[in-house]
Amino acid sequence: MGISVIRFQRSQHSQPQWGLLEDELVHELPWQEQELSEVINRLAPPFSYLRQLTTNTGLSLSQVTVLSPLTSNSQLLCQGLNYADHAAEAGAKKRTPNNSENSLFLKSSASLTGAYSDVVRPSECRLLDYEIELGLVIKKNIDKAVTINQKQLAEYVAGFIICNDVSARDVQLGAPAMQWFQGKSYRSFCPAGPILYILDENEIEQLPQLQLRLWVNGKLRQNGITSQLIHKPHHTLQHISRFSNMKAGDCLLTGTPGGVALEMNLKTGISILLNMSKDAKRKEKFTKAQILNTQYLQDGDVIEAQISSQDGSIHLGKQKNIVVPELA
Repeated sequence: MGISVIRFQRSQHSQPQWGLLEDELVHELPWQEQELSEVINRLAPPFSYLRQLTTNTGLSLSQVTVLSPLTSNSQLLCQGLNYADHAAEAGAKKRTPNNSENSLFLKSSASLTGAYSDVVRPSECRLLDYEIELGLVIKKNIDKAVTINQKQLAEYVAGFIICNDVSARDVQLGAPAMQWFQGKSYRSFCPAGPILYILDENEIEQLPQLQLRLWVNGKLRQNGITSQLIHKPHHTLQHISRFSNMKAGDCLLTGTPGGVALEMNLKTGISILLNMSKDAKRKEKFTKAQILNTQYLQDGDVIEAQISSQDGSIHLGKQKNIVVPELA
């Protein structure tokens, strides 16, 4: 069985600390390093020595401020349209590994926030969307092109984490070639955690059997399973290694299942295609085509996200974030 790593603060003004979460209690680790890349190599099985290092704080999750286990120098590498049902709702039906490119983009680490922190809607955003994703945290540096098969994936992946790829759709689709980086990178747009689950030996085999679920105001919006991934993680990491370095502590967000607010209907498609060279008009027409869609997040909405294995042996905790407006 793996271990649940937590990053937390005892109080608003205290330094972030690392710990293990066991039996709903926080067990503090004696580490001063602030970046995940600086401690990730210590998080490996067997875990008995880590447990011996910890001090039971006697504190529960509700008594500390839970921070993102991913830190400021964690590179967020993201896959788009990687579940068949999400690809279909985005207008890309019958998407397979053989007939489609692996859609890859970056999300700024400035977007990272805690699993229970507020999601802040930017003042210029009217179409705020959610995307639950399984994050795979990289175990070791990759500085050259590598070949990875399914069995070798455990050599490169240290653990699993819940991420919510929050997206400002009107910003994302409001510039030439689509403004994915800005539209997905506002501060607070990536709730991560509450825990980083470090895998024990052979637990990587559970990867195709993880269930992703997301609720808005108590109503289930997304419900998928990782066996539906189109471009598998080992192929994706191998592909990325051909053109980008990765380091220990980086995270691959593997895509979101169907059920997001974005609806790529005919009216929306036309609004984009007919105005590709006219930024302001394209954004206006796209927003008008989507604005009556009640699935988009509103101020005060509560987003909850959970990932666990079907047999219950792996549970990544549960996020709970509230949408709030940006302060003037």
